[in-house]
Amino acid sequence: MPRFFTNNIDEENITLTGSDANHVGRSLRMRPGEEVTVCCCGYDYRCNIRQITADCVFLDLIEKVRCAAEPAVEVTLFQAIPKLDKLEYIIQKSVELGVSRIVPVLTRRCISRPDQKDFAKKLPRLQKVAQEAAKQSGRGIIPEVTDMVNFGQMLEMMKSLDRNIILYEEEGGCRFGETDLEGAKSVGLIVGSEGGFDQEEALKAVANNAQRVWLGKRILRCETAPISALSILMFLTNNM
Repeated sequence: MPRFFTNNIDEENITLTGSDANHVGRSLRMRPGEEVTVCCCGYDYRCNIRQITADCVFLDLIEKVRCAAEPAVEVTLFQAIPKLDKLEYIIQKSVELGVSRIVPVLTRRCISRPDQKDFAKKLPRLQKVAQEAAKQSGRGIIPEVTDMVNFGQMLEMMKSLDRNIILYEEEGGCRFGETDLEGAKSVGLIVGSEGGFDQEEALKAVANNAQRVWLGKRILRCETAPISALSILMFLTNNM
């Protein structure tokens, strides 16, 4: 069933407009009587098409349910910026796995070093990747891809989360299964770029209550590590 996203919804008068309406009428060639799902704030609104006009699709609500695809824990991925194609891949797969927000972070060892203005130009493309992945995977929200932040800004953002985990391969970390996630409603996952983190950055993260975790003795690529960690995290929190 086709899925469409909106930030606001009037349950008494649900409509699709703009590109969504065009997609229903022209691309999908749907007709009155067929069903679509409108997603808003983690809820699925299953609807019947009542009428299709040139610029609007009018819907009748059949059922409103909490989206079963949304995990019980909100995960923010703090991803040190890799090359653009790798970042797009990470966004796509992390959305499929249930991430709630992706925050690109410029760290000392990032090979790709866009300035704020250049990264802002790429942001619409990255948000579109997240939107398409959300539709494909049946999500109830489109996870946010934020603008680029520096390491200090990331440390501030971490303070609002219940738990924070940094993937760091040096000695002193614990296995993922040894992390304390009980009762956590929000978790930050901090992952390095191609060059990883330098020791000072890792120590600053730990000083701000991030727990160091390692993923074994094999060295994972920067696009493999967040996907592996998110899979484990979703499993440990009974969301997979």
